[in-house]
Amino acid sequence: MSTVRYLQVAAVVVWTMGSGSPVSAHTDHADNIEEITVYGRAQQLIGNVHAASEGMVSDDDIQLPPLLRVGELVEAIPGMVATQHSGTGKANQFFVRGFNLDHGTDLSIISEGVPVNMRTHGHGQGYLDLNFMIPELVETMTYRKGTYSAEVGDFSAAASAEFSYYEKLPEDIIMLTGGEHDYWRGLLAASTEVFGGTLTGALDATTYDGPWELPENLEQYKFYLSYAFDVGLGRATLGLQGYDGGWDSTDQIPQRAVREGLISDRGFIDPDLGGTSDRYAATASVAFQSWEANAYIVDYDFNLFSNFTYQLGNPTDGDQFEQRDDRTIYGGRVFGVVDHSLFSREANLRWGADVRFDEIREVALYDTLRRARTNTRRRDSVEQLSLGGYLELELALSERLRAVTGLRIDHFDWQVDALRPVNSGSGDDQQVSPKVSLSYRLSDSVEAYVSAGRGFHSNDVRGATITLDPASGDAVDPVPVFATADGAELGLRIERGREFNATLVGFWLELDSELVYVGDAGTTEPNDGTRRAGVEATVFWQLRDWLSLNAAYTYTDAEYDLPQGVDQEIPGAIESTFTFGVNGAWRNGLSLSARLRWLSEAPLTEDGSLRADDSLLVNAVASYRRGATELSLEVLNLLDSNDDDIAYFYASRLPGEPAAGVEDVHFHPLEPRSIRASIRYHF
Repeated sequence: MSTVRYLQVAAVVVWTMGSGSPVSAHTDHADNIEEITVYGRAQQLIGNVHAASEGMVSDDDIQLPPLLRVGELVEAIPGMVATQHSGTGKANQFFVRGFNLDHGTDLSIISEGVPVNMRTHGHGQGYLDLNFMIPELVETMTYRKGTYSAEVGDFSAAASAEFSYYEKLPEDIIMLTGGEHDYWRGLLAASTEVFGGTLTGALDATTYDGPWELPENLEQYKFYLSYAFDVGLGRATLGLQGYDGGWDSTDQIPQRAVREGLISDRGFIDPDLGGTSDRYAATASVAFQSWEANAYIVDYDFNLFSNFTYQLGNPTDGDQFEQRDDRTIYGGRVFGVVDHSLFSREANLRWGADVRFDEIREVALYDTLRRARTNTRRRDSVEQLSLGGYLELELALSERLRAVTGLRIDHFDWQVDALRPVNSGSGDDQQVSPKVSLSYRLSDSVEAYVSAGRGFHSNDVRGATITLDPASGDAVDPVPVFATADGAELGLRIERGREFNATLVGFWLELDSELVYVGDAGTTEPNDGTRRAGVEATVFWQLRDWLSLNAAYTYTDAEYDLPQGVDQEIPGAIESTFTFGVNGAWRNGLSLSARLRWLSEAPLTEDGSLRADDSLLVNAVASYRRGATELSLEVLNLLDSNDDDIAYFYASRLPGEPAAGVEDVHFHPLEPRSIRASIRYHF
């Protein structure tokens, strides 16, 4: 069984509750006995994980907390933050351990066995859009941080996570949600037994205008269908997913425009921004006792219109541009575990291999005027193949000491056909990533960890074949496809039954190269190497049967890796984050959940002279269920904070300003307090 599967099996504990217990997922009305399935943060992981920063969340951790956007599902990972600088339909901006991960450069996500990150993407390397997911279908999410697991490869240097959907829903659902700013969402999700297997399906539709002066006109439509059935001694699953989204955007705006009264803080400069995104996937998987395999096909289409600098590059028609991506992805993986003994000690060997082929029909950048193309800056077609394999040996050196050694090898092969033939080319490269971890059980309730390893993120393969800059025609140097990351951490995990657990981690991570945001191009480019060191603490406390608390704090010192005596901060690298959550559920049908998220200030320039302010956000939801009917009330941004969701510093030009533009802070505010109400029928 895989590590993910181990965690899923270990995550299920059933016990009988007396009076004062929370609302149960399953009730035996005849005996009035409630069975509660406990997942996630309450689980005992000592002896089952290899680093203090590994974990799993599920059930209440995912279903109870309110979500403004689907991408905030990742905030169930302690210390992870998801923000937005554009329209709801676009991928979120992610932050963890002092990383501004852009849209996923060093955060790897797998959903239902399918990698979500997009290589050589039209908007940015590693583009990570979770809008296709249906939160109510998510059963578990396992996560890791750092470079210490051989199971994960590309984009996982900072963190990685894997989402698994329910094979069979605990209950069928019909739900309607309405809220301020013309928010409407309808959901139908159900499971049934058909021909000896389990059929699960869902339909999800959302529309939203948002609080902006320019309505978002968001429309999102999703479907999901899976069929699980026995195959000999194993279990097979076939799946189909679909997502179609379109939206208009209010992107980040310059502070000077608000300060001078040209626009409000919810206003816009360019009224023609936004995009569309479609994703359709077919999956197949089979799981046996000691090994699993899956295969997938994903068809993906993306168009995004942006304008960050307004009239800096083109004073006449403006700087609006379109980013385009059209591809089909084919892939699969197989993985398993072999239990045996070595030197008379208990041991197991985990193994795995994966393959992925991206057939990118068009990845392009166009100049546009009111969404009409006026010039082609770059248009390419790309074929990119990756092969990966790993071995990981876990050995019990004594009753208290465990060692894990692993090795991962990744091979990339690519072919770029560029509009400008001089930038075409092909190539291949390999990355070897060794890993090692030691864990020592100090007592039945305390375990210590030492972990180290090498990981990586890939760069856009067009950067490996480029010869001339498509805009200026100047000669440019190609960049390596692999950007290596070396990291280590010391960790401590404390568990007191299922009522209390805590972790304390000290971590270090060094990257050969980091992708950074370039305001005048609206994109990212490789930059100097970076190093980060920090501490992270998490706590889960089940105070009562009906009440649990969780908290996480992270501090990170992040800077460019430059010669001694030269210090440069990394723009957007948030120094500290703090999250606090409370979940409560009572037998009378009432449940409450609230989450606080605080981000410290962050440098906007390398010298640190200009910094973004800190921000505070609180979301809360209350629900009441009687019989099959459940009513919920969500309050998003409960304190009506007017802090910024995100901020950048770069030059832009408004009409009448100097040709060289004006350097300024460009920000996107938090959405103001809003209320959403839901009625849900369980059947």
